[in-house]
Amino acid sequence: KLRQAAQTLAEKISKLNIAIKAKAGEEEKLFGSVTTMDIEEALKAEGIEIDRKKIHLDEPIKRLGAYTVSIKLAQDITATLNVQVVPE
Repeated sequence: KLRQAAQTLAEKISKLNIAIKAKAGEEEKLFGSVTTMDIEEALKAEGIEIDRKKIHLDEPIKRLGAYTVSIKLAQDITATLNVQVVPE
């Protein structure tokens, strides 16, 4: 039952395109960075509660652009989230 719920959630997340607004300077570099906490907040706004410890970023996002973020929902179920970092 839990596997099926995780699989359904993974499909829902994979269809999402989340835009996160951030202040950026020259050469599209961000003032600060986009972290798992920001992604968690953006998902919460979409009505999806995910613990930020399950969101995997190799390193905080420091530039504008499109990114693919993996979210580990269960032992063998990982969702892929499209994150768009746009200027504020």
